[in-house]
Amino acid sequence: MSAKDLLRIGIVSVSDRAAGGIYEDKGIPALLEWFGAAISSPWEGVTRLIPDERALIERTLIELADEEACALIVTTGGTGPAVRDVTPEATQAVGEREMPGFGEEMRRISRHFVPTAILSRQTAVIRGKSLIINLPGQPKAIRETLEGLRDADGRLQVEGVFAAVPYCIDLLDGPYIETHEQVTRAFRPKSAIRKPA
Repeated sequence: MSAKDLLRIGIVSVSDRAAGGIYEDKGIPALLEWFGAAISSPWEGVTRLIPDERALIERTLIELADEEACALIVTTGGTGPAVRDVTPEATQAVGEREMPGFGEEMRRISRHFVPTAILSRQTAVIRGKSLIINLPGQPKAIRETLEGLRDADGRLQVEGVFAAVPYCIDLLDGPYIETHEQVTRAFRPKSAIRKPA
């Protein structure tokens, strides 16, 4: 397997209290668990736990994109309206192109569960060949927005945002991502689907 085939995922948990050791971070473990269940192709996580400091968030995102060559970077935390919530501003500052559909869809999915979903300012951008997505702060909301809405029998009612990630990374010349369809599917146009080797 070449380095180009390995998906590197940057996982950034943004929290003053977790970074300060006041409580245990739950975002990074939740994301590592979800990606482990969802992705069937080779991948590795590159994790960072940092406080809500805009300059530090920007430096971390730049490092993961430019130096660590993470094709996908996800953040958790710091997307609300509180004064210390600056993750979206940091994300937009380092991005070269905005991908507003991710934030719109995450708010729409979360709105099925809590009315305060409209207070979220999550966004997504592209920097070079990296897709950077702001995810919610709570593990349950992370899973719901990535995976989608299911009915009482577990049938998928609304696709989660991760379904669009593999094709987006294809378009950025990143590694080809395959998934376990019982968790999430990798949606691609027929012309972009590779036959198994």
